[in-house]
Amino acid sequence: MRPGRRPHDDPAGDVVRWAAFSCLLVPVVLVVYGTSFGGAAVATLGLVAVTAACRAMLRYSEKAQRAALVLTEDRLPPGRRRRHSRAGRGSGRRARRG
Repeated sequence: MRPGRRPHDDPAGDVVRWAAFSCLLVPVVLVVYGTSFGGAAVATLGLVAVTAACRAMLRYSEKAQRAALVLTEDRLPPGRRRRHSRAGRGSGRRARRG
């Protein structure tokens, strides 16, 4: 966790933590219910591989989203974000003349 950030600011991290917890819990449950240690180990390796792939895709998606936001902000010149009002007809200076 980074300083200055709350734990709830990282939803992808929460997902990865729950997935890691399930990677530990599922083999225990499998062994308790009669699966062999080898079968539980194979299931664990599969879950770890899927979790790692999902984590990589989540982080890539977050980086792409941040990069898109930076590009969008760089394209707009500062102070000119809302140059023209779109308030509708009759709201300008000419509409008040009588």
